[in-house]
Amino acid sequence: MPSSKQKVLVVDDDRSVLHMLKAGLADLATQVDVLTADRAETGLTLIREHRPDAVLLDVMMPGMSGLDAVDRIHEIDSRLPVIFITAGDDSEVAIEAMKRGAFDYLLKPLDLPQLQDLVEQALESRRFMSVPVTVIDDAKSRPTTPENSDALVGCSEQMLRVYKSVGRIAAQDVTVLIRGESGTGKELIARAIYQHSKRSKGPFLAVNCAALTDTLLESELFGHEKGAFTGADQRHIGKFERCHGGTIFLDEVGDMSPLVQSKVLRVLQEQEFERVGGTETLKADVRIIAATNRDLERMVEEEEFRADLFYRLNGFTIHLPPLRERGDDIRLLLEHFFPRFTRQFGKDLQSIAPGVYDVLYRYPWPGNVRQFQSVLKQAILQSTGPTLIPEFLPAEVRNYDASAAHSDDADGLPPSDLKKLVDACLRSNSTDTYADALLMMERYVITRCLRHAGGNQSKTARILGITRGSLRNKIRTLGISIDSVVNVSDDDDSDNENDGDEG
Repeated sequence: MPSSKQKVLVVDDDRSVLHMLKAGLADLATQVDVLTADRAETGLTLIREHRPDAVLLDVMMPGMSGLDAVDRIHEIDSRLPVIFITAGDDSEVAIEAMKRGAFDYLLKPLDLPQLQDLVEQALESRRFMSVPVTVIDDAKSRPTTPENSDALVGCSEQMLRVYKSVGRIAAQDVTVLIRGESGTGKELIARAIYQHSKRSKGPFLAVNCAALTDTLLESELFGHEKGAFTGADQRHIGKFERCHGGTIFLDEVGDMSPLVQSKVLRVLQEQEFERVGGTETLKADVRIIAATNRDLERMVEEEEFRADLFYRLNGFTIHLPPLRERGDDIRLLLEHFFPRFTRQFGKDLQSIAPGVYDVLYRYPWPGNVRQFQSVLKQAILQSTGPTLIPEFLPAEVRNYDASAAHSDDADGLPPSDLKKLVDACLRSNSTDTYADALLMMERYVITRCLRHAGGNQSKTARILGITRGSLRNKIRTLGISIDSVVNVSDDDDSDNENDGDEG
């Protein structure tokens, strides 16, 4: 039976390097099968026979060099990530490697943690480019869906509009802005656009703008020269340079600093940039797909996001609906993921009790499809017997009281009566009572403060005594909609009496 692991091919004529790399790759968080070759010609044969997911390739070898081999590799598989290994800090070799489509390069002696991190990135990039994103919009399509594919699941009117938008825009080489709450599947939409585009044979690279500091994000996107800043001990080739001819997905684009915003704008306007600390102007033939769960129009008004960049990114907009507005898609999602997760966890579950559907329909899903998958996994792991029943669902989902949630506050806050929550947790023998109570309190406090500040996040952060970045993270994690918070009618005039203090 073939292995389901990803494969990494190491090509180097130094046997000690081969052994070191094989041992180092065995410690990856993602388990891989490691293939080795001591000549480029042998490596090409292994690529044809085994179709690896990433290649580590020495530059200087007897016979065919690594630089010549990469052209042959991309004739076999144009999307295969190739990481070059070179013995010296030779900038010309590095530049030539990147011109020939290298994913990145490493210098000898090899830094093992750096190597492992780079291979993980290459494997993730390979998955983005090669794992198909399929659409499941009815029960009949499920059996024909490849097991290793990622799926866009939904037959609601809102999701059908999304599929039509992807079909209309994928082949057009314009920027796309994907909007929607956290967990709605923005990355899957970006990958679907890429896979159906004219750039589908080129690279697809993703960057989470919220996960990096301003300096690291600038370096990640545009690269840096050796000595550009403290810790920059060698040249780094950025995503735009590595993605020439391909597609870059900028997730959480609303979290970019003004400096990075200006540099991305220049790429969009002039298709050029410089590395951090460099003077050479480089060309960037890339398509940008951006995503955000933030109100960019409000950010433009508050001068937190450049208006000209917003208009450039907003070449075509796709709005992803929240799960709570997708009706019977919840049933389709359950019927799609249930067999997959039961196989994944080795559970002998054969059916789903009707009460499970009732509970899942009632819950508002602030974390959307990502939360739905997490809840279903927890329920399956908790299950005993052949049928999935409501008692196996997490307490916060099982005990959600929609009428109490809306009677306490019209903006969808959970009930403020903690006694009700704790009693429900005790009845269900929950082991998450403390976490559930803290989550309720945190959501309530942040939402009330946002309403008091009229949705102004800077003012809200000051009221709470936390940083604005921390507040943004909490808003994403808790699934709070700023529009819902601000636009709700409120009978308590004291909440709004100071909203005009700050614009």
